[in-house]
Amino acid sequence: MSQFSFLLTQQFSPASLPHRKREREMTIADDLGRFVSGLQRETIPGAVWNKAQTCLLNGYGIAMAGLATPYEPLARQAGQAMYPGGGAASFLGSGETGNISAAILANGALFHGRGQEDTCGAAHLGAVVIPLLMALIESGHGDIEDLIPALVAGYEVGGLFEELLAGATTPRGFRATTIYGVGAAAAAAARLFHMPPEQICAALGNAVSFSGGLLQTFAEGTDEWRYQVGVTAQAGWAATELARAGSVSLRRGYEGAKGLAMAFAGQPLDTETARAKIGRDWQTLRVAFKPFPVCAFNQTPVTATLDLRDRIAGRGIERATVWMNPYECGYAGMDSKGPFSTIGGTLMSIPFCVAQTLLRGAPSMAMMTEYDDAEINALVARIDLDADAAVPTLCCRILVHLDDGEVIDEICNMTAADYAYAFDEMRDRLIRTNAQEDVSAECVDALAGFAAASAEAGFAPVLEAFSTARREIRR
Repeated sequence: MSQFSFLLTQQFSPASLPHRKREREMTIADDLGRFVSGLQRETIPGAVWNKAQTCLLNGYGIAMAGLATPYEPLARQAGQAMYPGGGAASFLGSGETGNISAAILANGALFHGRGQEDTCGAAHLGAVVIPLLMALIESGHGDIEDLIPALVAGYEVGGLFEELLAGATTPRGFRATTIYGVGAAAAAAARLFHMPPEQICAALGNAVSFSGGLLQTFAEGTDEWRYQVGVTAQAGWAATELARAGSVSLRRGYEGAKGLAMAFAGQPLDTETARAKIGRDWQTLRVAFKPFPVCAFNQTPVTATLDLRDRIAGRGIERATVWMNPYECGYAGMDSKGPFSTIGGTLMSIPFCVAQTLLRGAPSMAMMTEYDDAEINALVARIDLDADAAVPTLCCRILVHLDDGEVIDEICNMTAADYAYAFDEMRDRLIRTNAQEDVSAECVDALAGFAAASAEAGFAPVLEAFSTARREIRR
């Protein structure tokens, strides 16, 4: 029996539960509380630990490449207005320090600015949890030795419910990052604080009560989604601090009749499956990375289109059809044909991403702003997105009709494992991504050194790398 299997079979002693005359029924939050509290170097499998280090590298590397995006300055201004005064938390976009909550909001927008952050299913948990943990540790609320275990706690709790419920919550218009990210943030902070299981249970109950967030921002091409991650992290921290202060909180927040599953997914939680996955099916290993600055669901169509571009070899394109899984097709903004005026609109649109890639090659952040390119917009109008249940998620089929009468069929079958790059490959990819923005390889190497040995290095290499990158970045 594994250590976690043993932990999950244990019951709290009645003596540890004052004012209770009988042992209480154990809930999913109770199980997660014991699991999270037990996460440490010795109990986290090596592959999971290594993956968390890669997630850390990717988070900071993508944030660094996003230094020229306009979202962090806006979030920083708003955060400093709401939370004025000094503090020790770093604003990576400016080099200033200040209030924890303000830094969480600003750095979250930076991590999410390119739309190229990690993804656990449909949830971008790294952009929620990493800025939160950094701000808390810098401000003396935790030790950097606990950074990786706390990060794993966030991916495990947030990823569990994304895997079980996102197939139902996303089509209803709820964003997975925010629905499941509050619990991820609460679990991460709770592990950082070394909270006991019963307090972690309370923190998760609070987190469920604070969860929310909609997908309409993608349908309209607006920017709220970039700020959702910071607000989500703040809510998770609040959930944890309330539990530490002794809040009376939900215990059946996930499986209750009015809990997260029923409220957001409209279906009961499969508690047996959920329990079976805790500490066995590691959610951290499900995390995938984005090679292109477009929506997670658009990564495979862009990959397929690059192959098509080589096969077409410059010939004229009459029209094209893209088939994807209905779950992905139904995501807000995927079928949009414009007109476009924001990056939030272009990076979500399959017709735009495919047209841009066919005509201009692999997308960059700058290419996502080509709103008025007449040639691209004309081709966008001739590209249709259709749903096909026979196409698995993260896969696609693209049929292109050429002006000369030839029809080219491209099928691209991918899984999350195809985007789960190892540490060294991630470093190399980040070097290329940052080079697009004129940021030197040395900055990425510094981040890699930190991610590989964060407890020994501290945050100094991160701050130095961002200081250099702010001078180098293409504005």
